[in-house]
Amino acid sequence: MARFTVDDIRRILRECAGEPDSVDLDSDIGSVAFEDMGYDSLARLELAARIQQEFLVAIPDEKVEELKTPDDVVGYVTSRIPAA
Repeated sequence: MARFTVDDIRRILRECAGEPDSVDLDSDIGSVAFEDMGYDSLARLELAARIQQEFLVAIPDEKVEELKTPDDVVGYVTSRIPAA
């Protein structure tokens, strides 16, 4: 089974949205709200699109709004990731 971790979120955020000055993505960001890190809804939608592309897990737009932290996203994706 493929794994999806906070490290994947860090990588994707850096690639598609950059790293805001307000946060160090290498710190413990698992429980930090995306909004508090400086990522708006557009960045989170891009994150969801990249997750679907790379990990084959669709995150509906309304669910993106409910997933407030990287840990929330990891839990959601991990429970739906297809077997390798």
